[in-house]
Amino acid sequence: MREYGALTDRLMAQLIEGGFIKNALLENINPSSMDLTLTSEIYRVDGIFQPMFGEKIRKLLKRVGARKHDFLYPLERGVTYLARLNEVFNLPSSIYAYCNPKSSTGRIDLHVRVLADGSPRYDTLAPAGYSGEVWIAMSPKSFPVLLEPGEKLSQVRFFNFDTRFNELELQLRMGLWGLLFDQHTGKQIEHRDLKITDNDGSIILTLDMECDPIGYKCVGVNRVFEFAKRNFYEADAFFEKITREEISRNGYLTLQRGDFYILSTLEAVRITPQLACEMQPVDAKTGEMRSHYAGFIDPGWGWGRDGKGVGRTLTLEVRPFENLIVRHGQPIGKIGFERLVECPQKLYDEMGTSNYVDQNGPRLSKHFKS
Repeated sequence: MREYGALTDRLMAQLIEGGFIKNALLENINPSSMDLTLTSEIYRVDGIFQPMFGEKIRKLLKRVGARKHDFLYPLERGVTYLARLNEVFNLPSSIYAYCNPKSSTGRIDLHVRVLADGSPRYDTLAPAGYSGEVWIAMSPKSFPVLLEPGEKLSQVRFFNFDTRFNELELQLRMGLWGLLFDQHTGKQIEHRDLKITDNDGSIILTLDMECDPIGYKCVGVNRVFEFAKRNFYEADAFFEKITREEISRNGYLTLQRGDFYILSTLEAVRITPQLACEMQPVDAKTGEMRSHYAGFIDPGWGWGRDGKGVGRTLTLEVRPFENLIVRHGQPIGKIGFERLVECPQKLYDEMGTSNYVDQNGPRLSKHFKS
C-alpha cells in the first residue's frame, strides 16, 4: 500500500476477505466506513467505563456491575448498557481505526461509544495492529429505545496515516475542489470568505435560523421508541417544531440547558471523492454545549451524481450545558477533512440508499415520516 490516509470500500473488502475482520458483512461497507452490528449479548451496567492497557472488556463485566439484559425489553432512559458487537478484529500492523456513532443514533439522542479491549480511549482501535473484540456502550438520553440484534449504531474507519488538513491544505483545497457553498445562491465559499477560523485546518460552521422550521426540540416522552421502524413516526410524537415565529423580536432563540435540539448549518458542505470529513467537538470559545453526537461524512456527500452538486447542509444534534441565546449566522459547529488512500468505488450520493441524500435544513432521523 503506497498511498496514505483513510481506507476506502475496496480496501475494507480486502480486510474482510483476508480474515483481518471476522463476522463482518461486505454489504455493511460504505464508501470509507463500515457499519458495526449488535450481537444478542447485552448487559446493564452501573456506568460508562474504560479498560486499562491490556484489559479485556469481558473480564471487566463483573467489576462494573454488569447484569444481563434482553433485547425484548427497551433500554431505559438515563441507563447505560453494554453490548458486544459482531465484528472481531485482527488488523494488519500498519492499520488503526476510529469509530463514530451513526447519524440515526445521534438524531434520536441515543448516546453510543465503542469500547475496545485494552484501549483506554473511546471509539478507538489503536495502536495499529489492534486485535480483539469490540463492545458498544449505549445510553438513551430522552426516551426509552427498543433495539434488536443486528442493528447498526456505529461505524468504523481505518487508517494507515494521519492525513488531516493543515490550514494551507484547507486553503488550497477549498479553492481547487469546492468544499463549502452558500446554500441559498449555490456560490462557492472560498477560504478568504471565512470570517471565523481556528487556523488549524478546520472550518467553523454557523447556525441557520432562516429555514422553516428552524429545528426541533425533543419533548422527552416516556413512549418507547422502536429503532427498527423506518419512516414510521410522526415528528410530534417525540419532538416539537421550532418555527421562525418563535424567534424573539430581537432575532434570537434561547436554547435551554440540558435540552436536546436538532438544528442545521447555514453552509452547504461538499465532500469530494478524494476526501472524508468529520464533525469535530466545539470548544468553550463557541459555547458550553455539545454540537453533535454523530459526526462522520462519507465522500460524495453533496457531490451530486455527476459531480456538479453544490453541497448539502449538515444536521446538528445540540445539547447546551447552560442557557444559550443563539442568533442566525453565529458559530455552531466545526468540521475537519482528511485525505483518502484512493477514491472509493462508490460515492455517497450515488448509493441511493440514504435517508439524508436530499437533506436541506434540519432533518430528523430515518425513523420519522419525511
